Amino acid sequence: MPSNFDADYCYSIGVNATHLIAAGKTGYMSLVRNLTKPAAEWLAGGVPITMMMNMEKRNGKMKPVIQKALVDLNGAPFKYLQEHRAKWADPVTSYIYPGPIQYYGPTEVCDQPTRTLLLERGK
Repeated sequence: MPSNFDADYCYSIGVNATHLIAAGKTGYMSLVRNLTKPAAEWLAGGVPITMMMNMEKRNGKMKPVIQKALVDLNGAPFKYLQEHRAKWADPVTSYIYPGPIQYYGPTEVCDQPTRTLLLERGK
């Protein structure tokens, strides 16, 4: 099941996409920024798909492609994994079941962004 954060993010992307279409902005990807802040402070926008494309040689011909997003081995999320990998590999001590996802209640319980996003933003 998605968390409140997931549901809010997807809803925001969809509503923003509707506004882009209504404004005649076809060929744009809907985006939402400031995701580590409360949803009321998120910033919606759009980016032309062509801005994400690079030219790469494929089968001997140059083709426009969206560049692969590889794991940044120097990034905070991967460094965090490296620090905890051995401990997390132990199935007896590493598994924690926090209970079902909470959809209603205090913001600090229900509306948390993902751990990866927080690590990427240095939080």
